[in-house]
Amino acid sequence: MNHKPIEGFSKLPKQGKIDWLVNEYLEGNQEYQNILKQYWNDDADLQKLHEEFSENTISNFYMPYGIAPNFLIDGKLLALPMAVEESSVVAAASKAAKFWIDKGGFKTTIINTEKLGHTHFIFNVESHKLLHFFNFNLKKKLLEATEDITANMRKRGGGILNISLVDKTAEMPNYYQLKASFDTVDSMGANFINSCLEQFGKTLRQEVATSEDFTQDEKNSLQIVMNILSNFTPDCIVRAEVSCKMEDLKDDSGISPEEFASKFKQAVTIAEIEPYRATTHNKGVMNGVDAVVIATGNDFRATEACAHAYAARDGQYRSLTHCTTDNGVFRFWIDLPISVGVVGGLTNLHPLVKFSLALLGKPSAQELMSILAVSGLAQNFGALRSLVTTGIQKGHMKMHLLNILNQLGATEEEKQHFVTYFKDKTVSHHEVINEFNRMRGN
Repeated sequence: MNHKPIEGFSKLPKQGKIDWLVNEYLEGNQEYQNILKQYWNDDADLQKLHEEFSENTISNFYMPYGIAPNFLIDGKLLALPMAVEESSVVAAASKAAKFWIDKGGFKTTIINTEKLGHTHFIFNVESHKLLHFFNFNLKKKLLEATEDITANMRKRGGGILNISLVDKTAEMPNYYQLKASFDTVDSMGANFINSCLEQFGKTLRQEVATSEDFTQDEKNSLQIVMNILSNFTPDCIVRAEVSCKMEDLKDDSGISPEEFASKFKQAVTIAEIEPYRATTHNKGVMNGVDAVVIATGNDFRATEACAHAYAARDGQYRSLTHCTTDNGVFRFWIDLPISVGVVGGLTNLHPLVKFSLALLGKPSAQELMSILAVSGLAQNFGALRSLVTTGIQKGHMKMHLLNILNQLGATEEEKQHFVTYFKDKTVSHHEVINEFNRMRGN
């Protein structure tokens, strides 16, 4: 089928957008109209609120919103909200939390809270001239020019921490950066940082134009390429860890604590040296992190990008988590770079986000950093625990069983039969189909 482009799609009312989509791409099938409308909220004001979060909204996309209880974090017992669709994530996190609750729970440390942004520019000038200009004129002017922008943030204890000139001409001709670090306190700070950086770009242009340090040809060569925060925040980092005596690592899988610790450490070491394994390993970490990030209205794409860049910071992609078994003590930890906020964005708008933050005791941004690192560590512990004992599929497929049965159209009585049937068996798609057909007499 050949489709025609549309002008002014964003100006159509919601129903107009739906009508066009269904007629142009879905052969006018009314069933698709019904699918979209059944996810609208009955509360018109709440539906309008959701629609204004983004552009061209025609419906809501639901994700399961679950709770992982029994997280003892820095002496506080919390229940974590998790928005995630993958089977077994909430169950694995909950099981890990329960495992550690009588062993002192999770301990966290905020290592740093600096966030970064850059003004990227091209300037055909000798680097020593530019450095002199930056040190003796520009840096002061940049701070003065952003005083109005930073005033409220400074009142809250944040603001611009430092500005430096970075020479990147060895990698790209005439390429320089103004690199700035920020403390945005309880906000994620993207708009604040970008506003500061855009003013940097304007001030740089103005100061170069009026400076006597440069020739007219040099002044004409200045190009402000872009002013933008970086989602790589290696200096906004939190550590979460668990530890216990080796003999306390009792596991219901039947292996000894010593064997469990040995195999667990080997699994982590493999992820530290083997990128193929590290990728899946860290994906499991982010299962736990992202679920809480989404539930608290933060940006999981930024969280993902930062974590994976950090995992490859030395040129090879490696595990985000680490393990030692020295002197009879098992220790497992994560250093997670993460930039999140508890004010601004959806945090003051989305009702479930407000519920999540209230459930967590209205944490500060630093406390939320700790909670997210713990969630990732717990998820990773749960996955590795399964991998080195019973195997990952036993628990995962039991959670996936209901998905398979729903696809087959099983009744509630049939679902209960399957839960009992697989109580002492490993779930497989093939075996579910066989038993389902046997029950139905097919």
